[in-house]
Formats: sequence, C-alpha cells, structure tokens
Amino acid sequence: MLSDGDRKTLLRIARETVKASVTRTAAPAVTVESEALKAPCGAFVTLKNHERLRGCIGNFAAHGPLYRTVQEMAAAATHDPRFRYDPVTPGELDAIDIEISVLAPLEKVGDPLRDIELGRHGIRIDGPYGSGCFLPQVATETGWDLPTFLSQLSRKAGLDGDAWRQGATFEVFTAQVFGEEHSPAH
Repeated sequence: MLSDGDRKTLLRIARETVKASVTRTAAPAVTVESEALKAPCGAFVTLKNHERLRGCIGNFAAHGPLYRTVQEMAAAATHDPRFRYDPVTPGELDAIDIEISVLAPLEKVGDPLRDIELGRHGIRIDGPYGSGCFLPQVATETGWDLPTFLSQLSRKAGLDGDAWRQGATFEVFTAQVFGEEHSPAH
C-alpha cells in the first residue's frame, strides 16, 4: 500500500507531466526518495474532464520504477488513440481530473464466472484476435453484472461479444486507485 505522501507525489508527477505533454514543453525532471515509488510496478493513468473520459493508458508489466511508469503513462494518456481527433487541449487542463491505478501482478483465471469479483478485480482478456482490459472501478461506474461486463470487455478487445464464453483467457488484478478531487486550482 502506498502512503498518503506517495499518492500525492504520484498525482503531482502525473499533473506536471500531463501539463507538459499538452503544452508541448519539456517533461519535468523527477526524483523521489520513497522506496515504494522506486519499486517496479505497473500502473494506469486515467484523465477525465467532468467525468468524461479523455484518456486512459497503462502498463501491466513492471519494467521500471513506479514513479517513472506513472510519468510515462500520464504523457501517453494525453495521446490516447481513441481521442486522436479530439486530443486534450491546454484550455482543458484546469478541468482535467487525474486518477492513478497502481496494479498488483496479473493472475490467471480458470472460470471467469466463479473467479472474478466485480469491483475488486480488474480484468484482462486475451482472445485469438485481440485483447483488452477494464480496471476494477469500471464495474462500479457502469453497474454491469458479470456476464454483461465480460461481454463488453470482449467487444472492447475487438472480439465477438460471446468470446468470453468461447476460449478466451482471462487474468485478473487488483489495484490501489486514487485521484484528484476536482477543484479550480490543483
């Protein structure tokens, strides 16, 4: 578990990085003292403008220190391919809320209907022609039941809506999720 100070540091890093990326200025130089932030860990960074998704990019693999992963994912989220024709703009920066999901390692799932707990698990699906994931908080935000959640995840992965019943493989993960509460000045 990250400390309150660690969470604030990661949110500051993400905020400064998003601003630099959108305004096309140099990314901030970052140094951290916390051993938890130096440890390798996967993470996702989500950007929202008044609850409207503006970008969400992450990395499951722990290739480097957590603080660096957050910085890289924050920059990447400003260029989420889903918003290629409607990217985050400098005028939006004050309205952007940042949420960070620090991931536990992926675990294989045998029976998705038995082994997945909505709201607790994030889910990654791999099929023969695509893959995709939903963070744990997506279940809470949408209110979907498990079959609907798995069907929507299959579609997000570019698969048939029933792919989750037909040989797709699943991995689950938990996440420590935290974010900014929007205020005019962050």
